[in-house]
Amino acid sequence: MHLIQAGIDLFATVQGWLFETLVQPLVFALGLGEFVEEAFTGTEWVLVGICELVVLFIILRPLEAMIPVHAITDKRARWTDFIYTVLYRLGAFSLLAFFLLDPLMSYLSETLHWEGWGTFNLDDLWPGVTDQALVSFLLYFVVLDFFEYWYHRAQHGWRWLWALHSLHHSQENMNLWSDDRNHLLDGLVHDLLFGFLALAIGVQPGQYILLISVSRMLQSLQHANVRIHFGRIGEYLLVSPRFHRMHHAIGIGHESRGKGSLGGHNFGVLLPIWDVLFRTTHFTKGFAMTGVRDQLPPPAGKARNYGRGFWAQQWLGFKRIVEFTRKAKRS
Repeated sequence: MHLIQAGIDLFATVQGWLFETLVQPLVFALGLGEFVEEAFTGTEWVLVGICELVVLFIILRPLEAMIPVHAITDKRARWTDFIYTVLYRLGAFSLLAFFLLDPLMSYLSETLHWEGWGTFNLDDLWPGVTDQALVSFLLYFVVLDFFEYWYHRAQHGWRWLWALHSLHHSQENMNLWSDDRNHLLDGLVHDLLFGFLALAIGVQPGQYILLISVSRMLQSLQHANVRIHFGRIGEYLLVSPRFHRMHHAIGIGHESRGKGSLGGHNFGVLLPIWDVLFRTTHFTKGFAMTGVRDQLPPPAGKARNYGRGFWAQQWLGFKRIVEFTRKAKRS
């Protein structure tokens, strides 16, 4: 406990120094003094992201070298994934989503108050129990993950969302950085939606940062190129690299019964229980190869190009939206 508290104190000291030395002067120099509180929280997002990158590199990178599922055959693709990770982990989209929505939610809350409606906070469900820090954190963790499961299923079921999300699945050399390999529009839609949901159920900014950080670290482990599973019981408690790799498996991971229609298995983001309850699990003892069927050469696939670099991948994502939309109109 003393070590944890020392780490928290050190983090707060670094955040305060960075804010007072660099961020706050810059905010006032740009004439944005009214956003100084948001800038302080933004500094926390950036520091949390830097800490995540350091921890991932120290822990997961050596594990990938020691117990890999496969040899990395495309180091450029892994480097591109790292670019995505830096972009997302420094809080760009989560911060933007949360603080774009915060003024709107404040306005709605005030309007409802004047109309005689009280505000809703999930941790007020059982005073004395759900408002305790650890209990409320776990409560928000489970509720947000439940909605993550259904959003993830929508990404595989709605063609315009799959047009974007398929970029995430196109990595054939899945690695610890692959969690953030997402189209920017996909990431923005996701973070705006879940930022709104978090505010709607009463998550405070400090809690939200911790929830996002824990989720991101666990998802980095899931995507890592490591031969790790959690055992007979553990596989039902937390999504493991083996469980999630099946979700990325060519064909079965993103198709319905392997017939080419959208669907798939193992949609749980952090908790497998949702897959168990809604019958979308596919447990396996093997570690599947990853990718999207249509990127394979004929006759197995269509040799679809998902792009070699960051900008190419973004552009091709928009092209897939147009293509899938036209197909949907014709069908």
